[in-house]
Amino acid sequence: MVVSAALSGLHHGYRLRYEFCRTAHPYILDADSGLSPLTPEWWRADSTWDRRRADCFRTAAGCGTSRSRYSRKEHTGMKKRKLLLVVVLCLAISAVLVALGRNEESSREADAVPSPSPSADNRGPGVSPPPEEMRRLTAMSARFGPTAGVWTEIELPSEHQNQTPERRLSSGFSTDFSRALISYNDIIAGGPPKDGIPSIDNPHFISVREADSWLAAQEPVILYRRGNVTRIYPLQVLTWHEIVNDTVSGHPVAVTYCPLCNTGMVFDRRFAGETLEFGVSGRLIYSNMIMYDRSRESWWIQATGQSIAGYHAGQQLRLLPSSMLSWADVREFYPDAEVLSRETGYPRDYGRNPYAGYDTSERPFLYQGPDRVPATDNPMERVLSVYHEGDVRAVMYSELSEHGVMQFSLGDAEIVVFWSPGTASALDTPRIPDGRDVGSATAFYLDEPHQSLVFERRNGTIVDTRTGSHWHVTGLSTDGQHRGVELRPATAVEHFRFSWEAFHTQP
Repeated sequence: MVVSAALSGLHHGYRLRYEFCRTAHPYILDADSGLSPLTPEWWRADSTWDRRRADCFRTAAGCGTSRSRYSRKEHTGMKKRKLLLVVVLCLAISAVLVALGRNEESSREADAVPSPSPSADNRGPGVSPPPEEMRRLTAMSARFGPTAGVWTEIELPSEHQNQTPERRLSSGFSTDFSRALISYNDIIAGGPPKDGIPSIDNPHFISVREADSWLAAQEPVILYRRGNVTRIYPLQVLTWHEIVNDTVSGHPVAVTYCPLCNTGMVFDRRFAGETLEFGVSGRLIYSNMIMYDRSRESWWIQATGQSIAGYHAGQQLRLLPSSMLSWADVREFYPDAEVLSRETGYPRDYGRNPYAGYDTSERPFLYQGPDRVPATDNPMERVLSVYHEGDVRAVMYSELSEHGVMQFSLGDAEIVVFWSPGTASALDTPRIPDGRDVGSATAFYLDEPHQSLVFERRNGTIVDTRTGSHWHVTGLSTDGQHRGVELRPATAVEHFRFSWEAFHTQP
């Protein structure tokens, strides 16, 4: 009631000034506009406002008119109203301060309640969004099922069709923006224009021995294998380009990395009989890079591989197994691998981190999405997201670093996840090799005859308890009865917690 009275008093006071202003300068404000004097529109610096508005609000009498126009009785009445307004405002401020104190107490009590880990089930707990937001998030959730890479007839949300995005979003694109999976209000311009971050379309590769002259042992790299070909993509290069359009063993792939979400993902570039080439749009959704294909310029979310606008809206790219490891790990076990060269044709300071301090910040950069991470948890914690035929499970790095290994069922598959120290964060210090040790995690299928194996960490080494064989984070057994055996990699992607929660909403 006190606050209501204060607002009423403010409304009366501003209304009084409005009437004085309208008398002297009727063209400054529209008396029939219907705007409340307390709405932000009243204070917006707009070209429709005259400079004289400042004069209008300078005194309580308004418009710089002389007080001689008013009788002493009227003047005394105004002083009383002012005094009453001041008293009401003081009471309102006191009430607000008391309410804030109570909220702070409630907040402290809530902080004492531990939140569950997203690995508790196959969905991740997060904070449940309201129904409308749940529908929106579910529409763009990651779905790496058996239909990925195949044209699927879907019904796009009717409320999102025939939208017209703002010019700052659509500029430079020939995209069919009338087709959309989401609202364009969820998309922001990240700063660089279309192709302002240049993709690498004709990658060159060098030997492990050559790359060893400029890659530090702890530097993070993306490992992708197909057939007899193993390729390594250093994050010190990918951070500056974000997409590499490559062909491995005759198979067209897109190797992608979004620094703001820490998601390194490899996609099959073949879709519905067409080979796509991808570029960086310069647009973001929930801090994640939006890619575009250069044939029809459809927009695709990097974190999900799903098209959200254009001809392909609603379609899903196929995600391929890859892993993010340290240079030392891949150098030791894949000495014949091919390494992406720094000779890209672009003058970049490879090795420098343009996002210094990012993964230790309290909040993701340019994030305008749902706050699904509980306030007591760290939105920048690393999470490994494991996929199998439409099912997904997230495992926190904090749990992995404590235990070194985790096993669980995912759909009809048995999965084991290994974690190993020794990988630097690419988003910590100004130079990537100096980043703190965050480790790396990988996921594998436990196919027959290894389905019954049980793993644990002993003295820093992963072993299976049945045979005592030693296993490496690359999935290879290095010692014991199973020496030389290699587990089949599962599809798994590292995320920051906020990113995983935003793009893995289930109905």
